[in-house]
Amino acid sequence: MTIGNRAIGAPINIWNDHSDSMSMRDAGWIQLFAETNQEAADLHIIAFRLAEELSCPVMVCMDGFILTHAYERVDVATQELVDQYLPPFDPRQLLDPAAPMSIGAMVGPEAFTEVRYLAHHKQLRALDRIPVLSDEFEAQFGRTSGGLIRSYRTEGADTIVVALGSVNGTIQDVVDEMSEEGAAIGSVSICSFRPLPLAAVREALQGAERVVVIEQSLAVGLGGILATDVRMALAGLPVNVYTVIAGLGGRTVTKASLHKLFRKAEHDTLDSVTFLDLNSGIIQRHFERESKLRRSGPAAENVLCDRGVVAARIG
Repeated sequence: MTIGNRAIGAPINIWNDHSDSMSMRDAGWIQLFAETNQEAADLHIIAFRLAEELSCPVMVCMDGFILTHAYERVDVATQELVDQYLPPFDPRQLLDPAAPMSIGAMVGPEAFTEVRYLAHHKQLRALDRIPVLSDEFEAQFGRTSGGLIRSYRTEGADTIVVALGSVNGTIQDVVDEMSEEGAAIGSVSICSFRPLPLAAVREALQGAERVVVIEQSLAVGLGGILATDVRMALAGLPVNVYTVIAGLGGRTVTKASLHKLFRKAEHDTLDSVTFLDLNSGIIQRHFERESKLRRSGPAAENVLCDRGVVAARIG
């Protein structure tokens, strides 16, 4: 199948956690996060429309292993419906030996500020276009996909959980179970990470007493990446924001772990940055090694040896 008269090949980033896509968050790409395989397929159709309207690259982000290695029914859009949604492709730039030109030329200080401003301006325009294109997609294909954010059982919630990608399905299951037990808890799934819809995030979260941000990436030496953005959206509001690092490297985020985490959050006993399901025994063993050896060796190899993943030992 093609998308319009374009061969499938929209930018897509597949990762174990969110580190790869987060590393590109300031490059000027629009970043849309899929919760399911169905949405990953749908977002590609929306991405082409968005990219061509703004002349801006769009990254469709989906979780490695969790989605890429899952079997799931997906409704593949018919060529007729796709052609109705996407206008005929008219490339802006063509390679023509008779009219040579540079594409992707280096920009020096005489124009770099203006180029970066225009990249910023396109992201702001995308905030307006993404909801419109998502509504048009729903009207054309009969199902919702994309958008800026989605709120789930947030009305009257004291605790709201914020996350990107497929982990939102597990979070919503836990929200349902805790709500049945009387907890005032909801969740917000962010589809558009770049541009981040600050106003929509603020409106969705401003009634909460606390916000728990589930991060599948880590800014080493700082903590959360998404949580920093959420704090910006909530600036000036009396809302506690907790960062939880979870699912790194594709590690499973279980309902049992989330239940314990959210119960602690209800009592405001979480640290500002929490590593979910951290193996404290492994960490302590490494600290002891460091205290005994001036050169303790690379942490990754040591931890893998401690877990019995590799046979060779260092030091």
